[in-house]
Amino acid sequence: MESTLAINSEQVLPITEAGKGSQPVVLVHGWTCNRKHWQCLLDCPPQGTRLIAVDLPGHGEAREVTLSEWSVAAQAQALVAALADIDNPVLVGHSMGGAVVLEAARIKPVKAVVLVDTFVIPYGDLNEETARQIETPFQDNFVSGIANLVTNNAGPDLSEQEKQTLEREMAGARQDAMLPLWSDLLRWSPNAAFAEIDCPIHAINGDLVGEAARARCAPYVTEWLQASTWHFPQMEQPAIFADRLARVLKSCG
Repeated sequence: MESTLAINSEQVLPITEAGKGSQPVVLVHGWTCNRKHWQCLLDCPPQGTRLIAVDLPGHGEAREVTLSEWSVAAQAQALVAALADIDNPVLVGHSMGGAVVLEAARIKPVKAVVLVDTFVIPYGDLNEETARQIETPFQDNFVSGIANLVTNNAGPDLSEQEKQTLEREMAGARQDAMLPLWSDLLRWSPNAAFAEIDCPIHAINGDLVGEAARARCAPYVTEWLQASTWHFPQMEQPAIFADRLARVLKSCG
Protein backbone atom coordinates (compact mmCIF):
# COMPACT_ATOMS: atom_id res chain seq x y z
CA MET A 1 0.00 0.00 0.00
CA GLU A 2 1.34 3.40 -1.01
CA SER A 3 0.91 6.31 1.37
CA THR A 4 2.79 9.20 2.98
CA LEU A 5 3.97 10.31 6.41
CA ALA A 6 4.10 14.02 7.20
CA ILE A 7 7.32 15.69 8.32
CA ASN A 8 5.42 18.94 8.85
CA SER A 9 2.44 20.79 7.41
CA GLU A 10 4.20 21.27 4.07
CA GLN A 11 6.36 18.20 3.42
CA VAL A 12 5.69 14.45 3.41
CA LEU A 13 7.72 11.32 2.91
CA PRO A 14 6.33 8.64 0.56
CA ILE A 15 6.03 5.19 2.09
CA THR A 16 5.11 1.66 1.05
CA GLU A 17 3.43 -0.54 3.66
CA ALA A 18 3.16 -4.32 3.68
CA GLY A 19 2.13 -6.90 6.25
CA LYS A 20 -0.64 -6.80 8.84
CA GLY A 21 1.24 -7.52 12.03
CA SER A 22 1.32 -5.43 15.17
CA GLN A 23 5.05 -4.66 15.18
CA PRO A 24 5.99 -1.68 12.99
CA VAL A 25 9.30 -2.20 11.21
CA VAL A 26 10.60 0.88 9.39
CA LEU A 27 12.91 0.21 6.43
CA VAL A 28 15.38 2.97 5.61
CA HIS A 29 17.44 2.83 2.41
CA GLY A 30 21.03 3.90 1.79
CA TRP A 31 22.67 6.92 0.17
CA THR A 32 21.24 7.76 -3.30
CA CYS A 33 18.90 4.76 -2.99
CA ASN A 34 15.13 4.54 -2.45
CA ARG A 35 12.44 2.46 -0.78
CA LYS A 36 12.03 0.18 -3.83
CA HIS A 37 15.31 -1.45 -2.87
CA TRP A 38 13.36 -3.24 -0.11
CA GLN A 39 10.81 -4.62 -2.59
CA CYS A 40 11.72 -8.30 -2.16
CA LEU A 41 11.11 -7.99 1.59
CA LEU A 42 7.89 -6.03 1.05
CA ASP A 43 6.65 -8.83 -1.18
CA CYS A 44 7.02 -11.33 1.68
CA PRO A 45 6.90 -9.57 5.08
CA PRO A 46 8.11 -11.47 8.18
CA GLN A 47 5.20 -12.84 10.17
CA GLY A 48 3.77 -10.46 12.73
CA THR A 49 5.24 -7.33 11.20
CA ARG A 50 3.94 -4.19 9.59
CA LEU A 51 6.66 -3.08 7.20
CA ILE A 52 6.99 0.61 6.38
CA ALA A 53 9.55 1.42 3.68
CA VAL A 54 10.25 5.13 3.44
CA ASP A 55 11.98 7.47 1.00
CA LEU A 56 14.29 9.84 2.89
CA PRO A 57 14.39 13.54 1.96
CA GLY A 58 16.13 14.10 -1.37
CA HIS A 59 15.76 10.44 -2.37
CA GLY A 60 13.33 8.51 -4.56
CA GLU A 61 9.89 10.10 -4.64
CA ALA A 62 10.96 12.45 -1.82
CA ARG A 63 13.49 14.00 -4.20
CA GLU A 64 12.02 17.49 -3.82
CA VAL A 65 11.71 17.38 -0.02
CA THR A 66 14.08 20.04 1.29
CA LEU A 67 16.11 20.10 4.49
CA SER A 68 17.89 23.02 6.12
CA GLU A 69 21.10 21.03 5.71
CA TRP A 70 22.04 17.78 4.00
CA SER A 71 23.40 15.77 6.90
CA VAL A 72 22.85 12.44 8.64
CA ALA A 73 21.41 14.25 11.66
CA ALA A 74 18.93 16.23 9.55
CA GLN A 75 17.80 13.06 7.80
CA ALA A 76 17.23 11.44 11.20
CA GLN A 77 15.26 14.43 12.47
CA ALA A 78 13.00 14.32 9.40
CA LEU A 79 12.48 10.58 9.85
CA VAL A 80 11.58 10.98 13.52
CA ALA A 81 9.10 13.74 12.68
CA ALA A 82 7.45 11.50 10.09
CA LEU A 83 7.23 8.62 12.60
CA ALA A 84 5.63 10.74 15.34
CA ASP A 85 2.46 8.62 15.44
CA ILE A 86 4.24 5.26 15.20
CA ASP A 87 5.12 3.89 18.63
CA ASN A 88 8.05 1.64 19.50
CA PRO A 89 9.14 0.74 15.96
CA VAL A 90 12.07 -1.40 14.95
CA LEU A 91 14.28 0.75 12.72
CA VAL A 92 16.12 -1.09 9.94
CA GLY A 93 18.73 0.87 8.00
CA HIS A 94 20.79 -0.23 5.00
CA SER A 95 24.21 1.37 4.50
CA MET A 96 23.82 5.11 5.21
CA GLY A 97 20.31 4.28 6.44
CA GLY A 98 21.97 2.57 9.38
CA ALA A 99 23.62 5.83 10.39
CA VAL A 100 20.28 7.60 10.04
CA VAL A 101 18.41 5.09 12.22
CA LEU A 102 21.13 5.19 14.88
CA GLU A 103 20.75 8.96 15.05
CA ALA A 104 16.95 8.62 15.04
CA ALA A 105 17.11 6.22 17.98
CA ARG A 106 18.90 8.92 19.97
CA ILE A 107 15.74 11.04 19.62
CA LYS A 108 12.83 8.60 19.52
CA PRO A 109 12.18 5.56 21.74
CA VAL A 110 12.43 2.45 19.55
CA LYS A 111 12.24 -1.27 20.19
CA ALA A 112 15.45 -2.11 18.35
CA VAL A 113 17.82 -0.95 15.65
CA VAL A 114 18.95 -3.23 12.82
CA LEU A 115 21.93 -2.17 10.71
CA VAL A 116 22.23 -3.75 7.26
CA ASP A 117 25.83 -3.68 6.01
CA THR A 118 26.15 -0.18 7.42
CA PHE A 119 29.84 -0.31 8.33
CA VAL A 120 31.28 -1.41 4.99
CA ILE A 121 32.96 1.99 5.37
CA PRO A 122 34.46 2.13 8.89
CA TYR A 123 32.65 5.26 10.07
CA GLY A 124 34.33 6.87 13.04
CA ASP A 125 37.76 5.61 11.97
CA LEU A 126 38.25 7.73 8.83
CA ASN A 127 40.79 10.53 9.02
CA GLU A 128 40.28 13.65 6.93
CA GLU A 129 42.68 12.55 4.21
CA THR A 130 40.84 9.25 3.73
CA ALA A 131 37.43 10.94 3.74
CA ARG A 132 38.61 13.32 1.01
CA GLN A 133 39.98 10.44 -1.05
CA ILE A 134 36.61 8.69 -0.90
CA GLU A 135 34.45 11.73 -1.69
CA THR A 136 36.57 13.37 -4.40
CA PRO A 137 35.69 10.97 -7.26
CA PHE A 138 31.97 11.72 -6.71
CA GLN A 139 32.64 15.46 -6.71
CA ASP A 140 34.68 15.17 -9.91
CA ASN A 141 32.18 12.97 -11.77
CA PHE A 142 29.11 11.89 -9.85
CA VAL A 143 27.82 9.42 -12.44
CA SER A 144 31.21 7.73 -12.79
CA GLY A 145 31.59 7.60 -9.02
CA ILE A 146 28.23 5.83 -8.68
CA ALA A 147 29.16 3.38 -11.45
CA ASN A 148 32.34 2.43 -9.59
CA LEU A 149 30.43 2.15 -6.31
CA VAL A 150 27.97 -0.34 -7.81
CA THR A 151 30.72 -2.29 -9.57
CA ASN A 152 32.71 -2.64 -6.36
CA ASN A 153 29.80 -3.27 -3.98
CA ALA A 154 27.04 -5.19 -5.78
CA GLY A 155 27.68 -8.91 -5.63
CA PRO A 156 27.46 -11.64 -8.28
CA ASP A 157 23.98 -12.71 -7.16
CA LEU A 158 22.63 -9.56 -8.82
CA SER A 159 22.16 -9.87 -12.58
CA GLU A 160 23.78 -7.38 -14.92
CA GLN A 161 20.35 -5.93 -15.61
CA GLU A 162 19.71 -5.49 -11.89
CA LYS A 163 23.08 -3.82 -11.45
CA GLN A 164 22.40 -1.49 -14.36
CA THR A 165 19.03 -0.54 -12.89
CA LEU A 166 20.61 0.07 -9.48
CA GLU A 167 23.35 2.20 -11.03
CA ARG A 168 20.86 4.22 -13.08
CA GLU A 169 18.63 4.94 -10.09
CA MET A 170 21.52 5.90 -7.82
CA ALA A 171 23.21 8.05 -10.46
CA GLY A 172 19.90 9.85 -11.05
CA ALA A 173 19.79 11.19 -7.49
CA ARG A 174 19.99 14.96 -7.07
CA GLN A 175 23.64 15.86 -6.76
CA ASP A 176 23.07 19.13 -4.90
CA ALA A 177 21.72 17.09 -1.97
CA MET A 178 23.74 13.89 -2.28
CA LEU A 179 27.23 15.39 -2.38
CA PRO A 180 26.99 17.33 0.91
CA LEU A 181 25.19 14.38 2.51
CA TRP A 182 28.00 12.06 1.41
CA SER A 183 30.57 14.48 2.78
CA ASP A 184 28.79 14.58 6.14
CA LEU A 185 28.35 10.80 6.26
CA LEU A 186 32.07 10.19 5.73
CA ARG A 187 32.79 12.35 8.78
CA TRP A 188 30.01 10.88 10.92
CA SER A 189 30.86 8.82 13.99
CA PRO A 190 28.60 6.28 15.71
CA ASN A 191 30.17 6.91 19.12
CA ALA A 192 27.48 9.19 20.52
CA ALA A 193 24.69 6.89 19.33
CA PHE A 194 26.35 3.80 20.76
CA ALA A 195 26.81 5.59 24.09
CA GLU A 196 23.24 6.89 24.33
CA ILE A 197 20.99 4.22 22.80
CA ASP A 198 19.60 1.74 25.32
CA CYS A 199 17.66 -0.52 22.94
CA PRO A 200 19.17 -3.64 21.30
CA ILE A 201 21.31 -2.96 18.23
CA HIS A 202 21.76 -5.73 15.66
CA ALA A 203 23.67 -5.87 12.38
CA ILE A 204 23.08 -8.08 9.36
CA ASN A 205 26.41 -7.95 7.53
CA GLY A 206 27.74 -9.31 4.27
CA ASP A 207 31.35 -10.14 3.51
CA LEU A 208 32.58 -6.58 2.90
CA VAL A 209 32.45 -5.31 6.48
CA GLY A 210 36.04 -5.16 7.70
CA GLU A 211 37.56 -6.25 10.98
CA ALA A 212 38.22 -2.69 12.20
CA ALA A 213 34.54 -1.86 11.85
CA ARG A 214 33.52 -5.13 13.51
CA ALA A 215 35.83 -4.37 16.43
CA ARG A 216 34.36 -0.88 16.84
CA CYS A 217 30.80 -2.20 16.82
CA ALA A 218 31.35 -5.38 18.86
CA PRO A 219 30.72 -3.91 22.34
CA TYR A 220 27.35 -2.52 21.25
CA VAL A 221 26.08 -4.60 18.33
CA THR A 222 24.97 -8.20 17.91
CA GLU A 223 26.16 -9.32 14.49
CA TRP A 224 24.29 -11.70 12.18
CA LEU A 225 26.43 -12.73 9.22
CA GLN A 226 24.88 -13.23 5.79
CA ALA A 227 27.84 -14.91 4.15
CA SER A 228 28.57 -14.70 0.43
CA THR A 229 26.79 -11.39 0.01
CA TRP A 230 28.29 -8.03 -0.75
CA HIS A 231 26.76 -4.63 0.07
CA PHE A 232 23.12 -5.24 -0.89
CA PRO A 233 22.17 -8.44 1.00
CA GLN A 234 18.44 -7.67 0.91
CA MET A 235 18.61 -7.61 -2.90
CA GLU A 236 21.31 -10.21 -3.53
CA GLN A 237 19.84 -13.00 -1.39
CA PRO A 238 16.35 -11.79 -0.46
CA ALA A 239 15.05 -15.07 0.99
CA ILE A 240 18.09 -15.51 3.22
CA PHE A 241 17.92 -11.85 4.26
CA ALA A 242 14.23 -12.19 5.14
CA ASP A 243 15.07 -15.22 7.29
CA ARG A 244 17.89 -13.33 9.04
CA LEU A 245 15.65 -10.36 9.72
CA ALA A 246 12.84 -12.58 11.03
CA ARG A 247 15.29 -14.19 13.43
CA VAL A 248 16.56 -10.80 14.56
CA LEU A 249 13.01 -9.59 15.18
CA LYS A 250 12.18 -12.75 17.10
CA SER A 251 15.20 -12.23 19.31
CA CYS A 252 13.90 -8.75 20.16
CA GLY A 253 10.70 -10.26 21.60
